[in-house]
Amino acid sequence: MSTTLFEKVALGVSGLTALAIGGFIVSAPHAFYASYGIALGRNASLLSEIRAPGAGLAGFGILMLLGIWRRAFLPVSVAVALTVFLAFPAGRLVGLVLDGMPSGSVIAALVVEIAIAALLIAAFRRRLWQPASLPFAAHPMR
Repeated sequence: MSTTLFEKVALGVSGLTALAIGGFIVSAPHAFYASYGIALGRNASLLSEIRAPGAGLAGFGILMLLGIWRRAFLPVSVAVALTVFLAFPAGRLVGLVLDGMPSGSVIAALVVEIAIAALLIAAFRRRLWQPASLPFAAHPMR
C-alpha cells in the first residue's frame, strides 16, 4: 500500500512540530518556557533535565519525517508520531486533574497536540485497524 498525500501531510505536520519544539527546547529553553510563563533560572541540573527530552522530541520528529521519504520507515514513523501526540496530551490531562488549571499557553499546546493526534488518526485509520503483516512469519526461528 503506497503512502497517500494525506498521510505524508500528517507525518509532515507532526514531524516538523516535534522537531521545531524539541530543537527550540534544546537551543533556547529559557525562551521556550518563558512563552508558557515559566522561569527556569540557571540551575544546570534542571536545564539538563529540560534539554534531554527536548532532544528526544527533536529526534522523534526526524523519525516522523523519515516516513515521508522512506517507505521502510513508515511503520516506525506512524508509531512514533501517535505515541508522541497521544502521550503529550494524556500527560497534560493528568496534570490538569492532579495539579489544576495551567496557563492559557499550556492549554493551547494541549489543543494543538490533540488536533495533531486527530489528524494522525484520520490519516492512518485504515492502516491502524488492518492486521499487521509479519515479515518473519515465513521464516520461523530455529
